[in-house]
Amino acid sequence: MKTAIITSDTSISHNTGEGHPENADRVTAVIRGLKKINNKNIVWRKNKLFDSKYLEIAHSKKYINDVEGSFPKKGLIFLDGDTIVSPESKKSTVDAVGSIIAAIDGVQNKEFHNAFCAVRPPGHHAERNKAMGFCIYNNVAVGAHYLLENYKLNKIAIIDFDVHHGNGTQDIFYDNEKVLYISTHQYPLYPGTGEEKEKGKHNNIFNIPLPAGTNSEEYLNAYEFVLKRIKEFKPEFILFSAGFDAHKDDPLAQLQLTSKDFYHLTKRTLELAKLYCKGKVVSILEGGYDLNALEESTKMHVNALLEFN
Repeated sequence: MKTAIITSDTSISHNTGEGHPENADRVTAVIRGLKKINNKNIVWRKNKLFDSKYLEIAHSKKYINDVEGSFPKKGLIFLDGDTIVSPESKKSTVDAVGSIIAAIDGVQNKEFHNAFCAVRPPGHHAERNKAMGFCIYNNVAVGAHYLLENYKLNKIAIIDFDVHHGNGTQDIFYDNEKVLYISTHQYPLYPGTGEEKEKGKHNNIFNIPLPAGTNSEEYLNAYEFVLKRIKEFKPEFILFSAGFDAHKDDPLAQLQLTSKDFYHLTKRTLELAKLYCKGKVVSILEGGYDLNALEESTKMHVNALLEFN
């Protein structure tokens, strides 16, 4: 079996303006690093078109209409203080969602074993009715709904290791017992959510807030609680919201992980995925704003995915 890298031709055309941390250089760095991996089990695929009804499950129709009406004919528009769109963003946002749809279909149809979506814009801050934190559509949330609705699965786990709490994903699944959302993140930090007491209507939200300065050993010890919760839930499919901004070199936070740590947490998770869901794992890029750290960390993450072919 293979590991797929899903890319979109429009990821680099989503223009957020000069000096913005979430820019096209990020996905360029990721793809450059992944192309350095010499492994015959990597396959490269593109995003695909999908039925908009899946977008309408994760987000309200009004919100989708508002977003579609916000894309400018020229220049840049702020959806909130730091979430910016350009004319080209209209295609980029949909194609980012289409990447996780392509990845899920490929895994479910046994075209490849697992996948990583190297696309932007990210998604985990996008709530049902609100764009924020560089995110417009919640890619991973649409993917989870796609698994529930199209493939009739009943237990989806989303593991979010971005340094910022995925308030959007939590918002969308807060009362959905079929989706377990787990987040490790620095706290306090943007967006200000993610306390342990936020547990969801069905105890399906599991937040692990970590203080600034948390090092590799402390983080990986905390990640054991993620694995314990996965064992209890026994998911049929695992989705990663893969943010790499917990790296010690990232400018937007203060956790102290190394690139190798992303290999270890991925490998530990895949060992459980093999037991509970036949290794069905799809990962999609979220944050990570130091380009060198991002390039190296995504390579480590994908190397772990490759080991389970």
